[in-house]
Amino acid sequence: MTETRKIIEREVLMNGTQAVANAAMYADVDVVAAYPIRPYTEVMDTISKLIADGELDAEFIVAEGEHGQFETVKHASLVGARTLVGSSGVGWLYAMEAIVVTATDRAPVVAIIGNRALDDPGAYGVEHNDAMMVRDVGWLLAWVDTAQEAFDTTLIAYRVGEDPRVLVPVGISMDGGFLTHSEQIVRLPPKELVKDFLPPYNRGKYLVHPDNPITVAPQVNEDWVMEIRRQHDEAVERARGVIVEAYESFKKVFGRYPGSTSEIEMPENPFVEPFMIDDAEIVLIGMGTVSKPMKVAIKKMRNQGYKVGMLRIRWFRPFPTQDVIKYLSQAKVVCVIDRDYSIGSPNRGGVIYHEIRSSLYDLDQRPKVLNFIGGLGGREITIQDVEKIIKIGYEHRDTPITKPVYWVGVRGDPW
Repeated sequence: MTETRKIIEREVLMNGTQAVANAAMYADVDVVAAYPIRPYTEVMDTISKLIADGELDAEFIVAEGEHGQFETVKHASLVGARTLVGSSGVGWLYAMEAIVVTATDRAPVVAIIGNRALDDPGAYGVEHNDAMMVRDVGWLLAWVDTAQEAFDTTLIAYRVGEDPRVLVPVGISMDGGFLTHSEQIVRLPPKELVKDFLPPYNRGKYLVHPDNPITVAPQVNEDWVMEIRRQHDEAVERARGVIVEAYESFKKVFGRYPGSTSEIEMPENPFVEPFMIDDAEIVLIGMGTVSKPMKVAIKKMRNQGYKVGMLRIRWFRPFPTQDVIKYLSQAKVVCVIDRDYSIGSPNRGGVIYHEIRSSLYDLDQRPKVLNFIGGLGGREITIQDVEKIIKIGYEHRDTPITKPVYWVGVRGDPW
């Protein structure tokens, strides 16, 4: 437990994208590369206004497309500039070549991903498959569920990604529409405190500069690729400890745990948010704003005698395997709500479902795991949907699972 101090914060009404932009201004970013695609775009709208109003001194570069957008920040990061970039849906995927080499070149870019369905068919609503396209290539990935958490996590992203022990890019995912456009009260700490939390970005001997001739991205093939991949994996693993340090430091500097406010008490765990989980027989799993209907339904069902709780995943990469084991090993049934899909996968389940099952597989006694795919294309997951999920979980408490995967509210497929 770290010591906290009383800080007078400013309350501002803003949405999730505006919160990220303001955090980037607090972090004093040097280079911002923009290209529009909803629902992330308001990050760039807000940044451009902050620059125009003289609140931020940064290079604002409008690229010709997403590929150029991400190439711009990658190169800027390698020469020592603190950067911000972002995209959504197919825009994020259009930049995928640049996004992958941003990680393999160890450029600690910070990107906001306003989660959006992948066209076709056209859809602006939230799905998580866009951000998950980088889950295996060395990006750190966090999912936030409030504007406050978006602001706080952005500052943390710079500190973690730029740490010399890590040096990898960080993606901050937020649900399109549900968080990118919904306004909430955000507590902004005094800007002068940021220097006590976020040191200057310093690449040291890895800085690309005429006075420091080094080779970046050489052709190495079978001679060195395996060693480089292993080094990258070890950097992401080291990020676990760096993330813990960053959250503790945030609390010490700003006087509250990241994501928490005087009204919201966030459990002191960077990687997951447990909710009413201690005696829970049925545990719901989810990422992002689905936690809101989950919490309401859990409180309601608790009043009816159901022992149910929730575990929200805050950091998806590195995956919180030990926290998953800690909080789920005593549960009877785990109900994973995926706002994504993995077509053709084992059991035809979602991505998080498979990550949870894999984390629990080596336990001698492990809970049953059910999967609920829902909310695709921006469709709402209602409190009533969650109540039904909880009841299905209870039905399988003492009976074998015959149907592991449900699609929530699909026409023509009663569930």
